[in-house]
Amino acid sequence: MELRFLGANRQVTGSRTYVCVAGSKILIDCGMFQERDFLDRNWERMPVPAHRLEAVLLTHAHLDHCGLLPRLVEEGFRGPIYATSATCDLAEIVLQDSAEIQLEDTAYKRQRHHREGRHGPHPEIPLYTPAEVRRTVKHFRPVRYGEPISVAEGITAVFHDAGHILGSAMIELQLQEADRKERMIFTGDIGQWDKPILRDPTSFAEADYLVMEATYGNRDHPNLGPVEEQLRRVVSQTLARGGNVIIPAFAVERTQELLYYFQRLASEGLLDGAPVAVDSPMAVEVSEVYRRHQEDFDAEMQALSAGGRWPLDFPGLLQTRTREESKALNHLDRPAVIIATSGMCTAGRIKHHLAHNISRPECTILFTSYQAPGTLGRQILDGQPEVRIHGRFYPVLAQIEQIHGLSGHADRGALHRWLSSFQRAPKRVWLYHAEVPAAEAMLNYLRNDLGWEAELPEYGRTVVG
Repeated sequence: MELRFLGANRQVTGSRTYVCVAGSKILIDCGMFQERDFLDRNWERMPVPAHRLEAVLLTHAHLDHCGLLPRLVEEGFRGPIYATSATCDLAEIVLQDSAEIQLEDTAYKRQRHHREGRHGPHPEIPLYTPAEVRRTVKHFRPVRYGEPISVAEGITAVFHDAGHILGSAMIELQLQEADRKERMIFTGDIGQWDKPILRDPTSFAEADYLVMEATYGNRDHPNLGPVEEQLRRVVSQTLARGGNVIIPAFAVERTQELLYYFQRLASEGLLDGAPVAVDSPMAVEVSEVYRRHQEDFDAEMQALSAGGRWPLDFPGLLQTRTREESKALNHLDRPAVIIATSGMCTAGRIKHHLAHNISRPECTILFTSYQAPGTLGRQILDGQPEVRIHGRFYPVLAQIEQIHGLSGHADRGALHRWLSSFQRAPKRVWLYHAEVPAAEAMLNYLRNDLGWEAELPEYGRTVVG
């Protein structure tokens, strides 16, 4: 058995792990590197020959797990890409959106570099195009949770619900080489317990080897009360002032969870007739994927859907697709809630809504997710008195709020809870998907509290067992 760690090692994004057993070669995830310090890796050729890989197994549809699949196909990969049916549908949307953004960014960079008389550090071409995405999705092969799939000689895979986003999976590999049999689990991203819409993460009693995420290995999510109560307070106070609530949100999972809560508030009459607008064509597409894959919902959500009422829809919900519809939201004759991408305010329609509302004291900018350092969202959240949007500076006069409890990631306590289901220690644990402080905290817990053998591998490291 050979493992080679090719991404999300001592950092969060770029998930890729190479597995070789009895001569069979597969890849777990093929994600894009998103941290500024690691962007060069997106342009490098795959460290193992793409044409020799027999299959790719995809844990879920976030870009840091699937975002380099088109590059892999262009380098010569011709095998199947196994994922749950919902992940296949979501990944197609995510990759197409990524390709279109890259085309736009490349055109903008060419103009800027030409104007400045210089060249950037990367080729002035997109990582991949929409046409290359279309070629990639032809390799998708949907699988069901709990169904063993023979992916290569000596390697059988079983996908288990990870509770992270719709269709997300932990991947169990059943490995056989000669008379030796081993069981290895890749967690992907582990979700939280007791979240709406999705089932809880799958637990395991045993495994020989474990490759585990540790994104929140050193911290717990703030507990400021039920999400619904936090949302009710912010929305009711803002509407009473006659202002709009502007919510930057990611198109996948976060927008759908917000709609779940707003449907509940609407049914209680707490929106007072205020429209709730989802201003993101991608988010609208993703919500349709949710409608098609109700088999992945938890029991409560399935019961609501079976009752004849779609839980992500309600009177007063507006879903915009065209630019004209988006612009019209800035001229409504009543206060409104506007949910728009991107979640960190780095691009997309949210920037236009910020420009129209951030200098109005009666309005609220409501953050529902982590804001990375350097992003426009982080600047606003950190209290900068003015911010630059589309080349113009705006004073920040709106109320700035943040609610907690919507994260799709298990925090430290939840990761410890997930580990507690194991009835015997794995032979070895490798940690990934975490910055070094978080990973080291989880490493210490595994070694010192549980007495397990655990490592924090470097990028490119090969393990032979």
